[in-house]
Parts: sequence; C-alpha cells; structure tokens
Amino acid sequence: MTDTDDLLRRVALRAAADADDLPAPVDDARLREAEERLGFALHPLLARLYREVADGGFGPDYRLLPLLGTGSGVVGEYVARRAASAGAEHPQWPAGVLPILTWGCGMYAGVDCRSTDGQVLLFEPNPYSGGSWEECWFLDAPGLAGWLETWLAGTGWFEEDAYGRDDVTEPQPWEKAATRLTSGA
Repeated sequence: MTDTDDLLRRVALRAAADADDLPAPVDDARLREAEERLGFALHPLLARLYREVADGGFGPDYRLLPLLGTGSGVVGEYVARRAASAGAEHPQWPAGVLPILTWGCGMYAGVDCRSTDGQVLLFEPNPYSGGSWEECWFLDAPGLAGWLETWLAGTGWFEEDAYGRDDVTEPQPWEKAATRLTSGA
C-alpha cells in the first residue's frame, strides 16, 4: 500500500464516519465528462478522492462540493468564475484552480491543478479594495495530501478551536497570485 492509498483509506473512513448520506463516488465516465468541460485534468489525488471516496460531501466544515452537481458543483463553480474573469481588467479567478469547497461568506478552498502537489488555495474576498484580486488569494497548504492530513489531524486553521494554538498554520499570501490572475490561460 502506498502513502496515497493509506491516505485515501483514512479519508474514506473519516468521510463515512462524519456523514450519514455520503454520495457515491463518481465513475470514470463522469470524471471524463468533468475534465472535458473543464478543458484540463483534475489533480490526480483530487480525481482519486472523487472516484474512490465520494462525490463530495466530506472534508472540513462545509465539505467538498460535488464534481458535477446540479446546483453548486466544482465544474459549475469553476466555469462560472472563469467566465466572469474572462476579459475582465482585473480577473478574479485563475485558470486551473478548482473551487472544491465553500467556507461561506464568498470564501473558497481551491486546488491548483497546475501544481505538482495540488496546492490548496484560499480565496478570501474580504480584503478586496478594488483593482487586483491578488490580495484575496492565500496558500492554505503546499499540497492536497498535506491539507487532507491537517483535516484528519484536526489541526487546520478552520477548526473551531484553532485560534491561538501552536500547531495551526495560518494561510499565507499566494506568491503566484498576480502572475496567475493575469496570465488568463
């Protein structure tokens, strides 16, 4: 068993324990459909989460969005956010960053499918003061695997008792935000 296999096993156990009505995982056809609509492949670990654990409904706080939900789903949210950014003087949402979870109040967790480790980013619109949206993007975790480990360990900044704890790392400004927001591709 690889470390990734072990992580997926532990995520699946936690997901099943946390949710009474966990959605079924997506099949390969639904995953292909999602990737075709997006125009790029999901990060491999994210794809495995949707294929092997569930179609959303697990994870921290508000839980992962469904991949192709009829309401708010990963693909629909991404397509809408990218469409709103297309041609905008100050694009809000970078290409390749999938909104996987809403924290409420306009905040999202996103996985950068262009990064090798699947960086997890935090979009927090409240600092926006006009102009560039770069100040609203934060690096939550260098990789999706580490972000999931943080959730499993209960040491994320999003935990109810996180404030003031020494084992909690706060998201930091995303260094690539300005470049990625203006690249458009």
